[in-house]
Amino acid sequence: MSFTVLIPARLASTRLPDKPLADIAGLPMVVRVAQRAEQSSAGQVIVAADSKRIADACSEHGVRAVLTRPDHPSGSDRLAEACEQLGLDRDDVVVNVQGDEPLIDPALIDAVAGLLQQRREASMSTAAHPIASVGEFTNPNVVKVVLQADGLALYFSRAPIPWWRDGFAAGVQALPDPAPLRHVGIYGYRAGFLRAFPRLPQAPVESCEALEQLRALWHGHRIAVHVTSTAPGAGVDTPEDLERVRRLFA
Repeated sequence: MSFTVLIPARLASTRLPDKPLADIAGLPMVVRVAQRAEQSSAGQVIVAADSKRIADACSEHGVRAVLTRPDHPSGSDRLAEACEQLGLDRDDVVVNVQGDEPLIDPALIDAVAGLLQQRREASMSTAAHPIASVGEFTNPNVVKVVLQADGLALYFSRAPIPWWRDGFAAGVQALPDPAPLRHVGIYGYRAGFLRAFPRLPQAPVESCEALEQLRALWHGHRIAVHVTSTAPGAGVDTPEDLERVRRLFA
């Protein structure tokens, strides 16, 4: 299995400034992420940086980085430029590992890449796991996904889906059966699709839900979903998250 891991990293973060360079047990967070990704079967792991500070930090610790424009509106736009710089072929598989996931499971990276290589009809792949609590199910910050019988995504939403007919009358006191699925923010792409994706018109449902993957579904592209039984390691969005991860590494 041959694929490339790309890690988008940008300095601007409203909740945690300079997040990719945040120290975790003596190493910048983006380097910790790359080291975890290097434990996967990826042929190469590359950081797509928006600043020389990130690129230099990666180089200092033996991590390959490419410098991309600082004004990209999204991580997928940044990765599209990285694909161009790297000269990846249209059918090459690229896995997008977020730069704030220092606990990412290398086996999950392999699963997402392998699924896309198996499902030739899909332009993208991603992951999900069963939701275990009502609180997660109703939380709009937890993205849910509903699948077709063949494991392709039907829809992603911040709303609690699927929703039973009498749910509004009874209130959410228990989870649907079978358990709903929480979307995990890791993506596999074919490089040709990734380069074309930023040029696709934004979908109305994408604007409504603030979920970029809905653009792919709206334009008729298929997304294959790997369902894992366990939740991934915690990401870093806030100073509190950072301290929690630092304690785990310590």
